[in-house]
Amino acid sequence: MSGDIINELCRTLQERKSADPTDSYVAGLYAKGTDHILKKVGEEAAELLIAAKGGIRDEIIHETADLWFHSLVLLAQCDISSDEVMSELERRFGQSGLEEKASRQQQ
Repeated sequence: MSGDIINELCRTLQERKSADPTDSYVAGLYAKGTDHILKKVGEEAAELLIAAKGGIRDEIIHETADLWFHSLVLLAQCDISSDEVMSELERRFGQSGLEEKASRQQQ
């Protein structure tokens, strides 16, 4: 179910690229450009940090959802699919984080 909602959301975000910015929050983000979307991702990341520091579970969940949502908007803006990110996570799965980081530095 979790992967399904991500895929459905990604399809909707792609569709919103051609929507009227006055009718759609996401279309409005796209209309304002990548810098505006980057700002939103940064704001949501900061809000998640504050929520985590406060330790209130529901706020952490809410802010994580906001960050993931706006990150997916950014991916769509950059024409990167969630499947590409999932493939990268699968590639890393079962590998030591230290080994994975070292392999990126060698490239």
